[in-house]
Amino acid sequence: MVEKLITVDQKKKIFHLHNSKISYLLSVEDGGTLCHLYFGKRVNYYHGQLRYPRVDRGFSGNLPGSLERRFSRDTLPKEYSTAGEMDYHTPAAIVRQKDGSNALFLTYKDYQIVDGKPDLKGLPHAWVKNNSEAQTLIVTLEDKKTGLLFDLLYTIYRDRAVITRSVKVRNEGKEPVKLEKVASMQIDFVGRDFETITLPGAHAHERTIDRNHINQGIHAYQSHRGTSSHQMNPFLALVDPETTEFNGDAYGFAFVYSGNHKFEVEKDQIEQLHVNVGINDFDFNWQLKAGQSFQTPEVLMVYSDHGLNQMSQTFHSLIHDRIMRSKFKDSLRPIVVNNWEATYFDFDEEKLKPIVDEAKKLGIETFVLDDGWFGHRDDDNSSLGDWQVFDKKFPQGLGHFADYVHEQGLKFGLWFEPEMISYDSNLYKEHPDYLMQVPGRQPSPSRNQYLLDLGRKEVKQNIFEQMSKILSSGKIDYIKWDMNRHLSDIYEADLPADRQGETYHRYVLGLYDLLEKLDQAFPEILLEGCSGGGGRFDAGMAYYEPQIWCSDDSDAIDRLFIQEGTSLGYPQSMMTSHVSVSPNEQNGRITPFKTRGIVAMWGDLGYELDLTKLSQEDREAVAKQVKEYKKIRQITQFGKLYRLKSARTSNQCAWEVISPDQNEVILSVVKMMASGQTAITKTKLVGLDENRHYEDQDSHLVYGGDELMNLGIYDPVEQGDFKAQMYHFKAID
Repeated sequence: MVEKLITVDQKKKIFHLHNSKISYLLSVEDGGTLCHLYFGKRVNYYHGQLRYPRVDRGFSGNLPGSLERRFSRDTLPKEYSTAGEMDYHTPAAIVRQKDGSNALFLTYKDYQIVDGKPDLKGLPHAWVKNNSEAQTLIVTLEDKKTGLLFDLLYTIYRDRAVITRSVKVRNEGKEPVKLEKVASMQIDFVGRDFETITLPGAHAHERTIDRNHINQGIHAYQSHRGTSSHQMNPFLALVDPETTEFNGDAYGFAFVYSGNHKFEVEKDQIEQLHVNVGINDFDFNWQLKAGQSFQTPEVLMVYSDHGLNQMSQTFHSLIHDRIMRSKFKDSLRPIVVNNWEATYFDFDEEKLKPIVDEAKKLGIETFVLDDGWFGHRDDDNSSLGDWQVFDKKFPQGLGHFADYVHEQGLKFGLWFEPEMISYDSNLYKEHPDYLMQVPGRQPSPSRNQYLLDLGRKEVKQNIFEQMSKILSSGKIDYIKWDMNRHLSDIYEADLPADRQGETYHRYVLGLYDLLEKLDQAFPEILLEGCSGGGGRFDAGMAYYEPQIWCSDDSDAIDRLFIQEGTSLGYPQSMMTSHVSVSPNEQNGRITPFKTRGIVAMWGDLGYELDLTKLSQEDREAVAKQVKEYKKIRQITQFGKLYRLKSARTSNQCAWEVISPDQNEVILSVVKMMASGQTAITKTKLVGLDENRHYEDQDSHLVYGGDELMNLGIYDPVEQGDFKAQMYHFKAID
């Protein structure tokens, strides 16, 4: 018999979501209050001992009409709270009623359990292959006065330490309301002294790991730039102070959304922790008429009792297996060369052909033509929105050049920036109203480009039709989808004044709709995301784009920090990582070619340089890297990743990837700075079969799995900064 994943004690009104790894418990308390009990390691049976202690606390109000002072929604750990109910924590939801008040008092109404997992229409979300792999609990809370219903959706997978959360708001009353804030989830913790781990950053410095103690007060980790942003990734982990990569509790939260987000962590006056995750309420105001509903994006909640590595591996598996949908998600990602840092805008067909020729000789598999192939674009001041071929650069048509690339045995990729428009473009001349701008105000440029109003159907349709004319040729194998500015001048021309607070979210919904149409129309094209590098690197985009350009900073040493932070929540197959020139064009650092290759092999390997200008030594190095990567990419792209050493805390960075059958292991170690008195260091592997033997494919030395894990191996002693070594071990009989 298949074990139920959700059990309900009808008498005590206790809900228990459980599998072999985790339990999640909630109950109905006094006044119909939905109470949070527990999220963590599996418990076989809950006997009801966590009825929250009744304590009379000053300045924490009580239930309406009740004189019982010892029960307060202000202190009770809850599943979802709202403004207007005398809970002074940061609310998960704020609803403005027709009378102008924000009064709302949600009480338990009913529940249902469904097999599988409902789709979230118009939004990216985790999914199931069949209904037996998950169950979903839907708990409905109601505001009896207005008829407003909040459906709290909880999905538990059978074999994953994951709970997904979202909220659907239904207006079954007679009057319209304004949703001023609707978080996708809330969770409260009692008696936990957590630290936060977040992934802040900047353009070319994305997703740097930041770990902090939580003091009393409200802490917000957010973006209101219109995208998930370089500045604060939509990811949060709560960990015990003693939690490490391999030990201790870790709770991870990833938001499946690519727009404005907000993670709120509040430690209250009695040391309890309150967490909300959802769409940022900055400039958000959604009109919900009678009979209408609003679905929030989804949050992925992961629990690990074996540290950060286990948490990350759970995220990696979930995002790869049940967020990504592309036919390419399980395919070996191609080795590409991108012409951007080789030519920038200064190219034509004849100048590009030698790069293609050299790529063929070196074993590279895909040529990606970057910015400058369309309109009349010779710099970044024109032509965005005009997705027609620039005749001066391709006098025989783009198809002629694509044919040449294919004749050399390479796939052909093409750069687009579909969300943008230039003043100097035919699209702007024909449709100036397509540009997002506030009436009567001059919009602000960024990189001399402006934003299309993607919330409007006609704008999306125009861009889709232009792209389709290019893509329907059947000669494009790969798209690099870029976005080189954030949102401003927020206004949607087809919305009335009192609904402009919907613009940010409608933009994201429009983006998702456009991506969905392209995915459906052109499933044979591999789609890579980009937003000035890693400015929109999130689980929502993974639903449409199985890989994303990790950062515009291609320096190998900076990438150690960027890729380590990225790996906390996202699988390595999502990360495109290229070898670029040295000195590096972003920071001037000089790094050995070998090290640049080893770091790039952490993710999806490519080259961001002019292959025709390489020295013979570097040309041979590229050929060697390409040949080696083809042997190992099945493991490095899709194997189980372990972070062994961090350059944040030591002079080394080391990571290991193991095949699912434990037959093959890739270990990479990068030394940062050299010293006149070099410390002798060792690296110990993890996750191997201790009863098997493993052969180093380079030296042919043989080690026991237990030796590699317990004794380790000495790291090479080399002169020079930024030295790296990669090992490939195979199990032998």
